[in-house]
Amino acid sequence: QVQLVESGGGLVQAGGSLRLSCATSGRTFSRYSMGWFRQAPGKEREFVAGIRGSGQSTYYADSVKGRFIIARDNAKNTVYLQMNSLKPEDTAVYYCAANSGVVLTATPPYWGQGTQVTVSS
Repeated sequence: QVQLVESGGGLVQAGGSLRLSCATSGRTFSRYSMGWFRQAPGKEREFVAGIRGSGQSTYYADSVKGRFIIARDNAKNTVYLQMNSLKPEDTAVYYCAANSGVVLTATPPYWGQGTQVTVSS
């Protein structure tokens, strides 16, 4: 069982930055692909960014490419999402997710509780 706990959400003005963190339990963190999804009010949950267990490969949704950076520290069992140049349309609940294997799937089995990010215009 993998437990995920997000932190770092909050209120920020457009153009600002936030860094989300996701701390995980377990001794095999490096074997899991990790990522972030988000869900805005009235919308379906969507993929944001993913990272392989080694941290050597990352991938992003087109809507955040060039603005967000995903990274992981396997020694700390933590994955991060650095969000820059935030826009009001980035407002959503952000969820950390994980699955075993080299690629994060569309429906990972492990999820955090979510953290709210609100970007004001």
